[in-house]
Amino acid sequence: MTNSTGGLEVATLAAGCFWGVEDTFRQVPGVKDIIVGYTGGHTENPTYYDVCGHGSGHAEAVEVRFDPKEVSYGDLLKVFWENHDPTTLNRQGPDVGMQYRSAIFTHGAEQAAAAEESKRSLEESGQVRRPIVTEITPASTFWKAEEYHQRYFEKHGISHCQI
Repeated sequence: MTNSTGGLEVATLAAGCFWGVEDTFRQVPGVKDIIVGYTGGHTENPTYYDVCGHGSGHAEAVEVRFDPKEVSYGDLLKVFWENHDPTTLNRQGPDVGMQYRSAIFTHGAEQAAAAEESKRSLEESGQVRRPIVTEITPASTFWKAEEYHQRYFEKHGISHCQI
C-alpha cells in the first residue's frame, strides 16, 4: 500500500506486546513512523480494555510506515521473524492471549506473496523446530491505540522489554 504523501508504504505486523514491537521497528533505517493499535478483530473502535478482555478478537499490532527506497518489505519481514517466536500460539514471552498472536496483515497481493514466501523460507531453513503458527491475512481496519500507548518506551524512559 503506498501512501500518497511521500511515497511511503505500510506494513502491519503483530508479534506480541506492541510496545516492544514498536521499539524494535523504530530502530530500522528507512522506517519513518509507527502507530500502535489494534487490528484483525470484529468490533468497531476497540479500546485497550476491550482487546485485553479477549472479546474483540483484535491483535495488538503496529502499522509501520516505511520508505521502500531505504528498506524493503522483505527486510521488515526478516526483522519480524527474528524478533519473536512465530511458533507459539497466542503468546509471546509472559504475554498470553489472542491479542498477542503472531500475524502479518498484508496490504495487497504483492505483500501477501512476500509474506507467504518468507514464512515458507523460514520453515524450510531449519531455524525453527516447531510449525510456524503466524497468521497471514489481508489487512482490515487498523484502530489506533490510545495516545498513552504511542511511543510508550520513549515516554517512560524504558530501553527495552524486560522478560
